[in-house]
Amino acid sequence: IMFIKTQISMLCFFLLFPTVFICSFMVAAPIFGYLGDRFNRKVILSCGIFFWSIVTLLSSFIGKEYYWLFVLSRGLVGIGESSYSSISPTIIGDLFTNNSRTMMLSVFYLAIPLGSGLGYILGASAKVAAGDWHWALRVSPLLGMTAGTLILLFVPDPKRGSADQMGGRIRTRTSWLCDMKALAKNRSYVFSSLASAAVSFATGAFGMWIPLYLVRAQIVQKTAEACTKEICSSTDSLIFGAITCVTGLLGVVIGAATTRLCRQKTERADPLVCAVSMLGSAIFICLIFVVAKKSIVGAYVCIFIGETLLFLNWAITADILMFVVIPTRRATAVAFQSFTSHLLGDAGSPYLIGLISDALQQSYTTSALWRFLSLGYALMLCPFIIVLGGMFFLATALFFLDDRDKAEEQKTQTITPQTHTTTNKKNNTNTQN
Repeated sequence: IMFIKTQISMLCFFLLFPTVFICSFMVAAPIFGYLGDRFNRKVILSCGIFFWSIVTLLSSFIGKEYYWLFVLSRGLVGIGESSYSSISPTIIGDLFTNNSRTMMLSVFYLAIPLGSGLGYILGASAKVAAGDWHWALRVSPLLGMTAGTLILLFVPDPKRGSADQMGGRIRTRTSWLCDMKALAKNRSYVFSSLASAAVSFATGAFGMWIPLYLVRAQIVQKTAEACTKEICSSTDSLIFGAITCVTGLLGVVIGAATTRLCRQKTERADPLVCAVSMLGSAIFICLIFVVAKKSIVGAYVCIFIGETLLFLNWAITADILMFVVIPTRRATAVAFQSFTSHLLGDAGSPYLIGLISDALQQSYTTSALWRFLSLGYALMLCPFIIVLGGMFFLATALFFLDDRDKAEEQKTQTITPQTHTTTNKKNNTNTQN
């Protein structure tokens, strides 16, 4: 009975809390997108970082009798983090352009795999060292507050469109409803957002279930025994975290370099590189479930290659958005792309994979072998979603040049209000004469 209670508690921790975080992140992202297109981005950015760092630190002191308060704190962290994710890329987009922007976005997006990998490693290490998982929440807040202070002091907040307009002024800001209509008609933006959702679906499912899948594979191979303790060995989580960190770094760097080279051959290089990497990733992710039963090392090799190809498109997807969306609505575009990718991706993929695996287990025996196979069959949904994402990137390639040219026209066709005033005065003078 105690074992069952422990498993239920762990299930709530690993499924409920991330879902609350993601849902609050999704709800808050459009709000910060709206604010990021209209107010001081640096201040919003820093306040968001301070907010989620403080909430994370305080949540580590909440006792188990206030379980609901801890769940609420996870939601507040999502709200704080959405400010950062929605606004940061737009500042980079206004500081750099073309290949320089691609490189700087790549450096920025290195933080995603690096942070994810370090999160696995530092969190698991702190939990084991202290014998208390609360300490996993006390590692990052100090680093977050330091980063927020540095941003507030040293990061500039350039005028929107300053890099694109060579110091000129962007057209008058449009309403939120007008922005949303324009984004909905932007085919490159819509298809690349759907492709991003496919990536999010896979990464969310993998982060939740792959370590457990590898543990079950070792049990089937009889190289490990099932854990019945409250705090189990975190070796597979550590290894998976290290792989996620390294492959994320490699993927972003390789993606930036490959795109830069391919742009010399075709103007559609950005979405085409993303499409090829997604389709290649699906192949190696399929191989994980073929070789895992016989070789854990072989499974890790397939994970390494598959994740490297999957992470190849992170920075490139952001750069596609910068090309096809005008500067005054980029924060809104980033926010709703994030909303879409989480809503259709990692907000539901861990639950869906778990439901499919449980349904398969109930249909047949509950032996160790079938627990391993049922989870593998459920995870096989991921490569199919990744292939679908590759198709979305191919669709993006079809419309990329047209949407990019439309964005360029919108950025250059409207002159400054001062010029309008001067022109009107001249016309009035000529009429009076």
